[in-house]
Amino acid sequence: MTYIEVKFTCTPNDEVVNSILSATIGEIGFESFVEEEYGTIAYIQSEIFDEEKLQETLNSLPIEAEIIYTFKSIEEQNWNEEWEKNYFQPLIIDDKCIIQSTFHNVPPTYDYNIYIDPKMAFGTGHHQTTELIIREILKGDFKGKSVLDMGTGTAILAILTSMRGADPITAIDIDQWAYDNAVENLNLNHIGNIDVQIGGAELLGDKTFDIILANINRNILLNDIHIYSSVLNQGGYLYMSGFYVEDIPSITQECNKNGLTFCYNTTKENWTAVKFIKA
Repeated sequence: MTYIEVKFTCTPNDEVVNSILSATIGEIGFESFVEEEYGTIAYIQSEIFDEEKLQETLNSLPIEAEIIYTFKSIEEQNWNEEWEKNYFQPLIIDDKCIIQSTFHNVPPTYDYNIYIDPKMAFGTGHHQTTELIIREILKGDFKGKSVLDMGTGTAILAILTSMRGADPITAIDIDQWAYDNAVENLNLNHIGNIDVQIGGAELLGDKTFDIILANINRNILLNDIHIYSSVLNQGGYLYMSGFYVEDIPSITQECNKNGLTFCYNTTKENWTAVKFIKA
């Protein structure tokens, strides 16, 4: 499988511009994002890359910024080596959880030591939305709970719920690379109670869950909230992220239509995570 690497040069180059850029192009198929001193590098599968659609998306961004880009095709390669050289540094959250790769040498002295070899899959924990959900998992009660992780990516969230006592766990992603990477990361962490599947919400069928995690994007969430509610047990919780604070009203409206009640939200740099209950 080949990927397209797109380098976006942003003026001004700040967190707001890069965050909105990443979230918006994520809705047209871009998967992984790395912020640089000049802007953002993003990756998308070659077969779904559409430059015309990309240009239309950039023209419609709700920000005043000049964004130019260059792109090139890249073959499958040693992504562990690329992440080690350029991007992925160990991440410590709340002095409880460390996320690192096999090429790091940080002693496993935290409550939760997670090993991730990210390849191309999005979800090293460094993005604001992933970190927000991780913090929710660290403070929530997951012991003995059945969990669904939608858009699992590297499976980092599913792995942490397993370490927190959740069982059983289903992790779903539509991307083949994410599926393969998730399976590898489960093996790295010696996790055996997560069922990884490739596909979307259509896979859920009549399964039900105590807790659902969905860190995807606004449009997919709005489309699938009714499905999440239908498979969420009474009294269960739905955690969602992948969108901005200003998107909360539309997310809440859709949740209320489907029997879900807002509990609270947390934020980081205008990204937000929300918690709903099926009361």
